[in-house]
Amino acid sequence: MGLELPYFTEEHRMLREMVSEFAANEIVPVAAELDHTGEFPATLVQQMAELDLMGVPIPEEYGGAGMDTVAYALVVHELAIADASVAITLAAHTSLGTMPILLFGSEEQKRKYLPLLAKGEILGALGLTEPGAGSDAGATQTRAELKGDRYIINGQKSFITNGGTAGVMAFTARLYENGEDRGITVFLTDTDTPGLRTGKPEKKMGWRASDTRAIYFEDMELTADNLLGVPGQGFRQVIQALAGGRISVGALALGTADGAYRLARSYAHEREAFGQTIDRFQAIQFMLSDIATSLTAASHLVYHAAWLKDQGRSAAKEAAMAKLFASEVAMRSTSDAIQIYGGYGYIREYNVERYFRDAKILEIGEGTSEIQRIIIAREIMKEAERV
Repeated sequence: MGLELPYFTEEHRMLREMVSEFAANEIVPVAAELDHTGEFPATLVQQMAELDLMGVPIPEEYGGAGMDTVAYALVVHELAIADASVAITLAAHTSLGTMPILLFGSEEQKRKYLPLLAKGEILGALGLTEPGAGSDAGATQTRAELKGDRYIINGQKSFITNGGTAGVMAFTARLYENGEDRGITVFLTDTDTPGLRTGKPEKKMGWRASDTRAIYFEDMELTADNLLGVPGQGFRQVIQALAGGRISVGALALGTADGAYRLARSYAHEREAFGQTIDRFQAIQFMLSDIATSLTAASHLVYHAAWLKDQGRSAAKEAAMAKLFASEVAMRSTSDAIQIYGGYGYIREYNVERYFRDAKILEIGEGTSEIQRIIIAREIMKEAERV
């Protein structure tokens, strides 16, 4: 919608204009075909790397652009207006693949991996979800058994974004030493490590050009150098990383809803029925009004959460609110956009149905809407206890 919010500086506006132009010129012409074939957008990823978009919030000392969370949210928002598959590829690479290394990695790990990730020379991924551990991340069953000076990893991860294209992956495993459960621990590994095997790409309803697949660990051997952060503190580390990731998912939801809104608005202004364009009918006006109002409200939530994070303030509640509200706005808005198109909205060549298919996962990934409500409720109760 091109909103002007108080969080935006001139640098933010210039970045938004640049990404918007790139998305319109490079992504939009190929988005439908990528969706149709499910082909990973490798060329677009390379172009984004050349524009320094793969490490927007990474400090310059590690090869990144050194920009803030508001800037990063703007990038994801603008990319998702054109295509959610491209946007989630960058978002998962940054929030899930790169940020855990920045937050919890040793200086050696940061120097080794962050410049490669920030420059887009390799992609990053996070292995968290398992067949029996989705929303219940504490139920992780992947095992890391310490034998001598080696950690032997066995298990499986599911629905891993960038799983088959990443060069480095952080993942959670339950650590055992001398048969004793030491708790969930995060490990970091190159994806060409022997014993790591990738499954076939998942056939998905939406985000079809995004690489999503299972990862298998079969007696994979790692050392203490592969530990990311403190052993046994992995669950806490992942929760912290996901809190920031929810801001980017909120921004992705904004872009998905925004893209569908723009298509529906243009279509309503061109489509004629009963002797006039359909945007002259109150029923259509009401739907467009509701979408525009919801988008504006969601924008304030998302960018406020990003701004809080940039101020070094707690944003757990606000990030959950932003992700929850924006994802549900995306689902409603894309549905209304199809309604405005009528029968044509159900036809693939008109593109709006792609936004609808891409929207649903936003209510599921990085914490379902139900999990977001639990997080928000917990934060509200903490506030009540402090009063």
